[in-house]
Amino acid sequence: MERINEIRLRGMLPEVFADEDIPESDVWDNCLELYRGDNYLIEAASGAGKSSMCAYIYGARVDYRGELCFNGKDARDFSIADWQEIRRRHIAYLPQELDLFPELTAWENIQLKNRLTNHLDDKEIECRLEELGIAARRDYPAGRMSIGQQQRVAIIRSLCQPFDFLFLDEPVSHLDEENNRIAAAMIAREAESQGAAVVSTSVGNPLLLQNAKKLSL
Repeated sequence: MERINEIRLRGMLPEVFADEDIPESDVWDNCLELYRGDNYLIEAASGAGKSSMCAYIYGARVDYRGELCFNGKDARDFSIADWQEIRRRHIAYLPQELDLFPELTAWENIQLKNRLTNHLDDKEIECRLEELGIAARRDYPAGRMSIGQQQRVAIIRSLCQPFDFLFLDEPVSHLDEENNRIAAAMIAREAESQGAAVVSTSVGNPLLLQNAKKLSL
């Protein structure tokens, strides 16, 4: 599959919202175009559907009305093989729930993904752990780490693949401003190296990514 340069949402609305009055939104029941190479911050109140939006774009859920297109192609026409390719090479996703295995160490959680992609070598992963201040926790079970430490592990894991778009659902909700800035700089470097877009959501503690276009949900 060619690189994904544009993701378009047209008239999209979660089915659960279909019979409700929807507040004015840049996303729902509108026409939104996301372009590779740009950065976006989607701000929303809790329950507004930001996690649903990410799940729709990642192909994890299909309970929506309207149109979702990648390079002009309707996502409802994609096969399982198409979605596998998209998730392997074109869209990286960090869900709000993090989806770490609590019994595995930070290192093992990261390597579960990196061994599938061979995107980073061990030294690069070590450097990212050091940069985010969790190198000393690399061999700790994720379930024994704080939520903020788990978020940093999950951020590193999300960068262990090629991507055209990186979706981050409340990635720094439990990080202080300094660690937020460090994480944002790391994400920006990786996205720039791949010519990719970053789409981050927030309910109050946004990823401090420079030049991000702000959207409301």
